[in-house]
Amino acid sequence: MKTLTSFFDRMVQRYLPDAFLFAIILTFLVFLLGVFFTDSGPVQMIEHWGGGFWDLLDFAMQMALVVVTGYILASAPIIRNGLAKLSNLAKTPAQAIMLVTFVALIACLINYGFGLVVGALFAVHVAKRVPTVDYRLLIASAYSGMLVWHGGFSASIPLLIATPGHFLEDTIGTIPVVETLFSPINIFIVLFLVVTLPFFNRYLMKGTDPLGNTDTSLWKTDEEDAQVTQESTEALTPADRLENSQTVSFIVGIMGLAYIFYHFVSNGFNLNINIVNFIFLFLGIIFHRTPKRFLDTVMKGVRNVGGIIVQFPFYAGIMGMMVASGLSQQMSEWFISLSTEFTFPLFTFISAGIVNFFVPSGGGQWAVQGPIMIPASIEIGVDTAKTVMAVAWGDAWTNMIQPFWALPVLAIAGLKVRDIMGFCLMILLYSFIPIAIGLLFF
Repeated sequence: MKTLTSFFDRMVQRYLPDAFLFAIILTFLVFLLGVFFTDSGPVQMIEHWGGGFWDLLDFAMQMALVVVTGYILASAPIIRNGLAKLSNLAKTPAQAIMLVTFVALIACLINYGFGLVVGALFAVHVAKRVPTVDYRLLIASAYSGMLVWHGGFSASIPLLIATPGHFLEDTIGTIPVVETLFSPINIFIVLFLVVTLPFFNRYLMKGTDPLGNTDTSLWKTDEEDAQVTQESTEALTPADRLENSQTVSFIVGIMGLAYIFYHFVSNGFNLNINIVNFIFLFLGIIFHRTPKRFLDTVMKGVRNVGGIIVQFPFYAGIMGMMVASGLSQQMSEWFISLSTEFTFPLFTFISAGIVNFFVPSGGGQWAVQGPIMIPASIEIGVDTAKTVMAVAWGDAWTNMIQPFWALPVLAIAGLKVRDIMGFCLMILLYSFIPIAIGLLFF
């Protein structure tokens, strides 16, 4: 295990470029594939690329806020102290790896945006508590929680098809989550990974790495916070008094909490990415107590979102080329041609994993593959709910080696994609086993 992990780690460290260059290389690759394997010429592929370039602006803003609001909330003394106390459960590097993995898995099952932030922030605390742990493996363990997100409560594809009015309703009707998220297939895969992945990540340990890559300025002591507060109260002007008013923060914070309460009363336990950001933002306003302290923390948090802002448009352009050229359809249809009734779920899963490289948004991927895979499953005689979960798990599976979703985690951790990708590749290979068993035999 150590030999194989070391090999992948060395290869990734040597040959994998920065996440931005990875997106550029994918852009070139999809452009060439579209030119040679579809009816689109170079001019048409450029049109598809430019036409889709800005299609993820809303989502890019959401993910930028995931990082910023997570930073804001985690820097508040009450949250920082709570995470620090929880991190005390880890006494050794092995315990640190297992604890971070388990917390990240549970958090991502609740909500993927919540899990990305909490997993990364908790990993930083644990690294401070156990400085001899391999920090890169610890962050990879935090990111491994993303493996189960499409089997949890924020799973976009199962939730979409359970909602009346979805775009495939005329073909499959609405499929309740009891047939997807609470199916024997999904329960088996989720339980298997939650129970075993912490142990697997623990066995990926191959030495130690000092805590040298994290921004420890986030984790100031309470005494330092008190000192900053004391200094800011001297010789205040009326404007300064307003900026340092706890009343202002309290009032706007209460307004935010009131809406959160209204949201859950009206919609049940509906944790989407917007409400997660909303919760983090207004709790951060309250916990930082004054607008000045809140805004000072915002300025620090914004430094971490540059990669997201720049790279997400390139992935939107890749998606535009994949969809408009018909390349994604060709990939899916090729796997269908190889399938039987028994193997169709597995090949659907693998094809979804490949398409996820180029269309890393779960909802976007379903819009591409759903109209292809669902009619094929009906024709072959495969249960449509099983096909849905095959696409969902394929989307989640290759997230382990697709930097798109790792960007918020890496921003919080202060690492580059090559630092964790060797470990993530091992997690990808391991997780194939339970997912394949679930799709073939349940």
